[in-house]
Amino acid sequence: MEFTIQILQLLVYLFVALVGVGVLAIGVMYVVDVTQTRHAIRHNFPVVGRFRYLFEHLGEFFRQYFFALDREEMPFNRAERSWAYRAAKGENNTVAFGSTRDLRPTGTLIFANDAYPALDEDGSSDGPVLLGPYCDKPYEAPSFFNISAMSYGSISRPAVRALSRGAAAGGIWLNTGEGGLSEYHLEGGCDIVFQLGTAKYGVRDAHGRLSEERLADVAGHETVRMFEIKLSQGAKPGKGGILPGAKVTPEIAAIRGIPEGEDSISPNRHPDVGSAAELLDLIARVRSVTGKPTGFKAVIGAPEWLDELFLEVLRRGLESAPDFITVDSADGGTGAAPMSLIDNMGLPIRESLPMVVDKLDEYDLRPRVRVISSGKLITPVGVAGALCAGADFVNSARGFMFALGCIQAMQCNKNTCPTGVTTHDPRLQKGLDVGDKAERVRRYADNLRSEVGVIAHSCGVSAPRLLRRRHCRVVMDQGRSLPLEEIYPYYAGKRRVA
Repeated sequence: MEFTIQILQLLVYLFVALVGVGVLAIGVMYVVDVTQTRHAIRHNFPVVGRFRYLFEHLGEFFRQYFFALDREEMPFNRAERSWAYRAAKGENNTVAFGSTRDLRPTGTLIFANDAYPALDEDGSSDGPVLLGPYCDKPYEAPSFFNISAMSYGSISRPAVRALSRGAAAGGIWLNTGEGGLSEYHLEGGCDIVFQLGTAKYGVRDAHGRLSEERLADVAGHETVRMFEIKLSQGAKPGKGGILPGAKVTPEIAAIRGIPEGEDSISPNRHPDVGSAAELLDLIARVRSVTGKPTGFKAVIGAPEWLDELFLEVLRRGLESAPDFITVDSADGGTGAAPMSLIDNMGLPIRESLPMVVDKLDEYDLRPRVRVISSGKLITPVGVAGALCAGADFVNSARGFMFALGCIQAMQCNKNTCPTGVTTHDPRLQKGLDVGDKAERVRRYADNLRSEVGVIAHSCGVSAPRLLRRRHCRVVMDQGRSLPLEEIYPYYAGKRRVA
């Protein structure tokens, strides 16, 4: 009996010791997670955040029974996100055994490899491209891949700072989005595209109209290279920007010139732009005040308005043309939009991009106007496909959000983003280390451009901008693929860059 009691006491002591060790281990993990800066989830949710790695690891083995497959999720599936994460971290992005991508569905892009591919040492860049040849201060853009519009307000202060530093290191431009120019955009010294939204945030007077004085102040920054007039955005054409009042901090209110804590709702269009002539008037006004390249961003629906616009350009002269057109896809992203628009309005980039390029060709304006493509292009396949269709540049927003650590938590409009990318909660922002994430931004841009170069070489050309529609095929309804030049034949084989 006494021996049994001693055994029980020993077991109790052992249990208490194990509990103590467990508590100590949790305490150590808590301290380590709170003080580290590489992983925002672990910093903001110490100890508990570690379990996501276990679930992610188990998902490789059990996802066919319990989780979505690699390519099932929307708006970005696991395979796409994993590529972006690995590229941003500089990890090996090769895969084994075989592709998990089904090549049979209609619309699938397939690139046509050449029997004699270009040698890798030929390089993956064809040099800078000039925008605004008639401007006082034209811009030679060094990279075909850049950061799309994300305003300070929709994303956080440390996110903007990391993007600015990463863009400078990667030699790419950063679009401010419609929320105005902040010191955090300027911090890294990168090239900046200032977006002029329908509410004229950052360059508006007391009545919400365009202030030429404030516009000139913005243009006075040497690193502000271009001005983009936003007509519409992929996720919500026909609806202005929406920034919930919870995200309108005193600083953001001051930058935008709006009341603090109130919902920031932009007009659904520029009140002073209701025709092709008025659009060209605004472009001319901005270009005259700033001396810098000026273009516009739009989602394409019915194309007839482009005919009216280009005819007006021809009537006025080539100098009056927009220096660039940013074509946004209907499946573009946003922090907040009505579901009726985000699901159903506008044309996707695969249809609208070649349409715009061919319209410019039809009016002999293609050598004058550069074309920028944006909207859900986060992997080398999407970017290379846009270059084949005729784009001079490709912009991405959500790809760079993944580089910052976004986990597609779908909390962008609630100020509760767990990774600190789209929240103004100081506690959640602490997990986004600016230095580490800036380096991820640079690596993501570098690795994406490199892999687009690999696709170009496989197609037999030495640089991405030499890709043409004949290099890209699209799977059709009957299961056979056709070259893009047969689907959109007008532009086939012509050069884009003078």
